[in-house]
Amino acid sequence: MPFHVYAFDAYGTLFDVHAAVARHRDAIGPRAGELSSLWRSKQLEYTWVRTLAGRYRDFWTLTGEALDFAAAACGGLSPELRAALMRAYEQLDAYDDVRPALSTLRANGAKTAILSNGTPAMLDSAVKAARLGDVLDRVISVDGLGLYKARGEVYQLVCDAFTCPAAQVSFQSSNRWDIAGAAAFGFRTVWINRTGQGDEYADLPAALTLPSLAPLAGFDA
Repeated sequence: MPFHVYAFDAYGTLFDVHAAVARHRDAIGPRAGELSSLWRSKQLEYTWVRTLAGRYRDFWTLTGEALDFAAAACGGLSPELRAALMRAYEQLDAYDDVRPALSTLRANGAKTAILSNGTPAMLDSAVKAARLGDVLDRVISVDGLGLYKARGEVYQLVCDAFTCPAAQVSFQSSNRWDIAGAAAFGFRTVWINRTGQGDEYADLPAALTLPSLAPLAGFDA
């Protein structure tokens, strides 16, 4: 393989961030889609603000705070439904292309890793629920660093874990801002544009844009 390490963002890239709401759509009601989108956008916003302000709070805490904001904006949730959504977020569905892509990369001699804002406990639960432990070499959380993406120190965690330079790492994310941060750091970047979004950050382009993870190993064979 042309790259020693293939590192993947977790939420939105390997795991469907809207799966939690989808499981409880009937109980939430007609604003379920709006709630899910707002939950995700506030979750990310809170990571950026906390990092810029130097006031770290872990991703599980921010996920709960983001859900509370989204719920209030969309008519509220019962305590029982809120708890059910948070439990569901610990075991999000993996996309169908994830396991085959990771398996192929490892079979071809590459190392595979997750690099995520998620806490170790969140990531452990998600990986176990999706049964991906056997196709991942490392699961790396920002939690010990106390900073969130897109700070360069976060991407350095991959280089430290595998004792390799940035040029030997291919980084895959569905989040264009994450791709921009990884490109600035020096990774080869692959934007997994699952939803056909328009491009941005023209000065920090992705090296490759794919509609899913399925073609990844084929491009790098």
